[in-house]
Amino acid sequence: MTPLLIPAVVLLLVFAASSIKVLNEYERGVILRLGSYTGVRGPGLIILIPMVEKMIKVDLRVVTMDIPSQDIITKDNVTLSVNGVVYFRVNSPASSIIKVENFYHATSQISQTTLRSVIGQYELDEVLAQREEINSKLQVILDELTEPWGVKVTNVELKAIDLPANMQRAMAKQAEAEREKRAKIISADGEFQAAKKLAQAAEVLGTQKDAITLRYLDTMREVSAGAGKSAVIFPVPLDLAAAITKGLRS
Repeated sequence: MTPLLIPAVVLLLVFAASSIKVLNEYERGVILRLGSYTGVRGPGLIILIPMVEKMIKVDLRVVTMDIPSQDIITKDNVTLSVNGVVYFRVNSPASSIIKVENFYHATSQISQTTLRSVIGQYELDEVLAQREEINSKLQVILDELTEPWGVKVTNVELKAIDLPANMQRAMAKQAEAEREKRAKIISADGEFQAAKKLAQAAEVLGTQKDAITLRYLDTMREVSAGAGKSAVIFPVPLDLAAAITKGLRS
C-alpha cells in the first residue's frame, strides 16, 4: 500500500465508524438530516450518511425522578415541607427532542410547581387524610402538561410531609385529648349500664318483699363468713324485725 492511500483508508474507516450505530431494544434514534427531522429509527443497526445525518438517542425506559422538598402554604395557612417522586417515560421520541430543549429538566420543574399549586388548594387535615386523591390529581395534571413534550407520566407519589415543630406538638395534644374523651365516654357508658341494671334489680326487689329479705340474709351470711374474730353489726330492716317478732308470737 502506497503512503498516499493510508490517509484515505483511515478517513474511510472513520466515516464508516461514524455512520454505523447500534441501538438497544429500549432506545430509539431521532434522525436529523442537515438539521431537518426525517424520522425515528431503531432498535438495531442504524446506517447514517456521514456529515449529513445526525442521530440523537432517546431512552424509552421509565424514569424515576425525585421532587425536592417544597415549602408549601396550605389553604388554612400552615407551612409544610413536602417532597415526592414522579415516574414517567418517553412515548414520542421526536417530540421529546424537537419540542423541548431538555425534557427531563422541564418535567422536573413543572413537577415542583404543580406540587406547590395542588397542595396549596387543600387544608392540612385534607393533605394528611387524602394523599391518594392528591397523588391522582398530580398525575393527571402532570400527564396533561407534559404530553406535548412526548412524555407520559405514569405515577406520582408524595413521599414525606413534614410539619413545623409547634404544629406537631399541637396535633399530639389534640390526639391525647381525643383519647381522653373516648375513655370518658366509655367509662360513662359503663356506669350508665350498671346504674340501669341496679335500677332494674331494685324494682324487682321492691315488688317482692320476701326476695329482699332473703337477699339481706344471704349478704349477712357472706359477711359473717369472712369477718373472722371481728365484730360485725348488721342493721335489721323493719320488715325483717316485724316478721321475726310475728314468728315468735305465733
